[in-house]
Amino acid sequence: MPRILLFGAGSIGAAYTYIFSQGGAQVTVICRSNYAAAKAKGFTINSTLWGDVHVQPEVVRAPSDASGPWDFVVVCSKAMPGTRPSTAEMIRPAVGDNTAIVILQNGIAVEEEYAALFPQNPILSGVVYLPATQTAPAVVAHKEIELLYIGTFPAKAPETHKRSAMELAAIIKAGGGTVEVYDDIQSERYSKLLVNVAWNPTCALTRSTDAQFLKSSPDAIDFVRSVMLEVASIAQAVGYGEIDAELIEFQLSRATARDLPGVEPSMLADALAGRAMEVEAIVGNTIRIARRHEVKTPLLDGLYVLVKALDASLARERVETN
Repeated sequence: MPRILLFGAGSIGAAYTYIFSQGGAQVTVICRSNYAAAKAKGFTINSTLWGDVHVQPEVVRAPSDASGPWDFVVVCSKAMPGTRPSTAEMIRPAVGDNTAIVILQNGIAVEEEYAALFPQNPILSGVVYLPATQTAPAVVAHKEIELLYIGTFPAKAPETHKRSAMELAAIIKAGGGTVEVYDDIQSERYSKLLVNVAWNPTCALTRSTDAQFLKSSPDAIDFVRSVMLEVASIAQAVGYGEIDAELIEFQLSRATARDLPGVEPSMLADALAGRAMEVEAIVGNTIRIARRHEVKTPLLDGLYVLVKALDASLARERVETN
């Protein structure tokens, strides 16, 4: 029975706790804000795909409270590069010599802090498409789709690391999940980044869903398209030519087809709730890659400055409230 420790059991983490458990794994989850509810009653997931389901794993507060060894440590928390202690440092007590670290986080270049701290361990990077919201502590609403793309970091990893990706995929498939293993997962990271970088800061700054923003002015769609073109230029500069104008128009067509109120990106949800946003993982790292490759990104530069200021204002409000 594979042993999985899951760090960050919010909406995505709860869903994968269910999938891993259904796939025959022994799952322990690390919870913080929803610890009491998850410890007492487990997780309830109201899904349009699976129905109303329940899973009750072992629940602990910290990696040091969980008794290993672990085959996989799966990170589903927000990606906050640059914070101390880093998430990589927090999971260190749970990582053994043969533990594969699975990163199910938004953004780009989020794998680097894990690879630096655990250079010999398999690092598996995942791109998740699973729209889910925690409607109450340890209660999750999920709809539409469940899909994971996964691959090693870096792409040219040892064969043993590739086998870890296949082993995790087998657990997910056995649990009724949908997964594809990639030789180079970064192409899918950039594909999702195209959407995340354009919509997340824009919606957070304007307090609008994607559909609401598009209906706010005739020029709104051209603004989003221009931001996406900057992201595509970065992706192409690092070797992912498939991130192109055709993909941009496909993503824009999805947004324009939505009825109001539209989709609420994670940064907008965090801003409305006064929480810290994944500014560096989604926008900051993207800009730093652009600068290394001398790609001009004037719109992204402006969005980054503004959303950094918004994030700082939310932090001040949290201090004042406390």
